Formats: sequence, structure tokens, C-alpha cells
Amino acid sequence: MTDHEVRDVADGRVYSPHSPDHHHDHDHDALSPIEENPIWQQDNVILHSVGMDVGSSGTQVVFSRLHLRRIGEELTSRYIVVRRDTLYHSPVELTPYASDERIDAEALGGIIDDAYAEAGVRPDDIDTGVVILTGEALRRRNAPRITQVLAERGGELVCASAGHNMEAMLAAYGSGAAKVSYEQGSRLLNIDIGGGTTKLAVVERGRVLATAAVHVGGRLQVVDDEGRIVRLDPAGREHARRAGFEWEMGQRIDPRHLDEVAEVMAASLLSAIWDRPLDADVERLYLTDPIADLGPIDGIMVSGGVAEYVYDREHRHFGDLGRSLGLALRTRLAAHAVPLLPAGECIRATALGASEYSVQLSGNTGWISDHDAMLPRRNLQVVRPPYRLDDEVVAAEVGAAIRDHLAVFDKAHPDAEVALALHFSGAPAYERLRAFADGVTQGLRERIEGRHPLYLMLDGDVAMTLGRLLEEEFAVAGDLLVIDGLSLWDFDFIDLGRLRYPSNTVPVTIKSLVFSEDPRHGGKARI
Repeated sequence: MTDHEVRDVADGRVYSPHSPDHHHDHDHDALSPIEENPIWQQDNVILHSVGMDVGSSGTQVVFSRLHLRRIGEELTSRYIVVRRDTLYHSPVELTPYASDERIDAEALGGIIDDAYAEAGVRPDDIDTGVVILTGEALRRRNAPRITQVLAERGGELVCASAGHNMEAMLAAYGSGAAKVSYEQGSRLLNIDIGGGTTKLAVVERGRVLATAAVHVGGRLQVVDDEGRIVRLDPAGREHARRAGFEWEMGQRIDPRHLDEVAEVMAASLLSAIWDRPLDADVERLYLTDPIADLGPIDGIMVSGGVAEYVYDREHRHFGDLGRSLGLALRTRLAAHAVPLLPAGECIRATALGASEYSVQLSGNTGWISDHDAMLPRRNLQVVRPPYRLDDEVVAAEVGAAIRDHLAVFDKAHPDAEVALALHFSGAPAYERLRAFADGVTQGLRERIEGRHPLYLMLDGDVAMTLGRLLEEEFAVAGDLLVIDGLSLWDFDFIDLGRLRYPSNTVPVTIKSLVFSEDPRHGGKARI
């Protein structure tokens, strides 16, 4: 949608100045709707969005309408979400697999097409959105192609494949754990149990501090109506072996044996969470580094499909371990010293609310080594490392924060392009800025040595100085873009436009993952 187009709130159509439906006469009747007022139209934008979540066991589609308003009182061109309405969410369908290694693209496309049809939405009606593959679905050989096809099929969508750590963070926000911890000032553990994996997130005062993933899930083994095994992932086979069973595909099993395997899985999961040092067999279940020290936990929240059974919201049996695992965990958690808190969302915790557009303009004192090579650029994922800046900037702390946060978002490999959002405050003295530049080079050492392009986004007005320091004093030889005046956060995706003259600014389009309430910003949904 361009600057000259507005989307009508009532019927969702787009009118452009060149459309026969567009009214050039601005002499509106005094009683005409406010939405027809040109001034209102300049400050308000309505976007229609879609989110597609393809997980280990479940696939779902959510359609939303976003109302964005320009923050005129702050003398900024930035828009914020003032309202988000869910227009339609599809039933959670089982993610279709053609084989152990491939997602059934045709069947998955049918699920998506049915959702669009039921919602009465065409791809051309969608302004923005996101496709995300998580858990075991992400490991399938054709996963990248699936995200690409769905993005092209569904409209102008962001493609995001969530690694284990990122999915743990998404679940912590989507379940409500981050919101509750922010409001109560508490430290919580969110346990998100899906079809193939369990994601752990320690959340304190609304901020995710640590994440991990364990190979425990509700659909690692599946039987048909006759009790024959029709799906047996390698991890599922191992869990069965730990329970004393040697299972094979096509084998008919006693339903009671599913309960026994689920009990072993529940015990293994809680051991993986609480026991230190870890038993060797339990340690092998980790898909990431374990959380070294949980610290004092005030409460536990459970999300994901298995959580529906933990909280007694679902009673049906789908031939998998979901119900048995949920009941086993409910019993064990009820006896645990840390209280089990109600979850805001269970199976829909990581279903993304889609993306929303916002445009910011960079400051006019940036540093771009080669704007033809670096601009424009689409769909850069934003990573914002947390660190403190005191009067004395400690380079090692800044570098460690950058390295750790890139790992959390599964972006540690130097080939993974990201937009690194950096906070800088305080006096822009040479000593502080040089130490800050030193920390940046420490955190991005492999990227710099490999001459990979660096995209650095600053909120403070120091881009030109930082860029000059990086190139001239720290010998950064690869392509380098440093721009400032931007407010970016984790879970943002951005597009960078071409350099604008004569202002020497860069348009930055922000596509943020929308949660109904975002505790990172005082509990308000945001762009």
C-alpha cells in the first residue's frame, strides 16, 4: 500500500487517487464518517494481515486487521498499532507429511487455501503477514521451499523459520508468561510442549533471559485406530527404548504402553529441567545447550498442544502421546514445589499474529561504505542484544552480549544476515565510542574476518562516528552500513530502501511480529 492509498475500514478495499471509486471532492458533509476525512487518512492506516504457523504437529492460519496511527504528538513519522482484531482463525489441522523427510506440500497448500476460502480472503487482500516453520517441521528436507511457496501463495509475507531458541522466545510471549512476569515482577519458566520438541524459556520482569529445547513431544509416536504405529520419529523410538520397548513402524502395540512411554518422557523432561548435573541419557535429549542455572523460579506456565491436556482443556485422543504426556506432566507438576500458573494461550501460543508495517527514516549522518551494494535489502531479521552502558563502556561486555544474542536467535553463523540493533546513550566521547566500537568488533569477529556485510542500526545519533571508527581504526574491510535514529526490537523484520537525496536518509520499513500485548513495551502492542 503506497502513501497515496488508504484502506477503507468498512469494506477493506483500497482506493487510490487514480481509482474511479476515489473521491476527489474533499468538501465532505459534516456528518460523514471520520474515516473519509483526508486528515484522518494521513494519520491512520488499516492493514489486513495473515499468519501461517506450520509446526511439528499442527498447522493454523490467523487473519487479523491492524489499525495503525501516526504518533503526531511526538513529531515522528512512526506509526503504532492502536487496535488489532482477529478476523478469522482456522482450526488447528495436523501438519501433513509425505514421508519422514518431507512435508506434503500439496496437502499443506490445501489447508492454506481452505483457510483463505473460509475467511473470504484473497491473497491480493493481504497487506502483510508471516509464514513460520517450527519444531520438527523445520527439519524436513523441503522446509525452505515450503515457506517460499506459502509466502508467494498467500500475498506479501515475511518468511521466518524459527529455530529452537527463537521458538522458545515466541512461545514465552504468546503464552502470556512474559506479560505475567512483567506485571508481577516475577521470574517464570515457560514450558512449551509441541508435537516434536519442548521449548524452555526463563522470563524475568517481561524479558526472556535464557532458552533451550529438549527432544520431547506429543507426536514423536503415532498409532492408527487399530493400534499400529504409523509414525515413529528417531527420538520417539529412543523414548520407547528407554521405557523398555523396541518399536518399529507398522507394529501393533498395546495402548497402555503409550501411557508407560509418556510417563518416562515426562520424568525425563522434568529431569532435564531441574536436575544438575544432568544424567548422560537426559543430556542427550537437549537440542540446544542446557540452561546452566534456572535460578529462583516463582511459577511455571505450560504452552503448546500438550498444554491443552495439562490444563484439562482438551480430552480427545489423536492416536499420539499428547494426552498421556499431558496427564503425566499435570500429575508431576501438581506435586512440584513451584506453582503451576494458568496459561493465556496453549496450542496457539506460537501462532504469530502476522506482521505490521511501519516506516521510519534514518538519521542523515549515517555511514554506508557502498550504498549500491548494500541497498535496497529486504527481510533482514532484527536482533537487539541487551547490555548496560555506564560512564565507562566495557567492550568485552558489549561483545559478549552481541555473540550470546545472535546465538539465541540462531543467527550465530557468519553467513546469517541480520540487522543488529544497538543501543547507545550517554556522552558521545571518543573514549566511550571507541570502546563501543571495540565491543562491536568482538561480537562480530567472524563476520568481520570473513568480510560479510554488516548492518548496524542505532537509536543514538552516532552512526557516522561509529562507522568511521570501525573502518579506519578497527579495519573493517567488508561492506558496512551504520544508520541511526531508529527504534528496533527483537522479532522485527525490516526492509531497507535506497538512499534518499538530498537528505541522505534511508527509509526503513519495519514488519514486527504482533503479540496482543507486548511486555517489552509496557504491555502494549506495538510496531
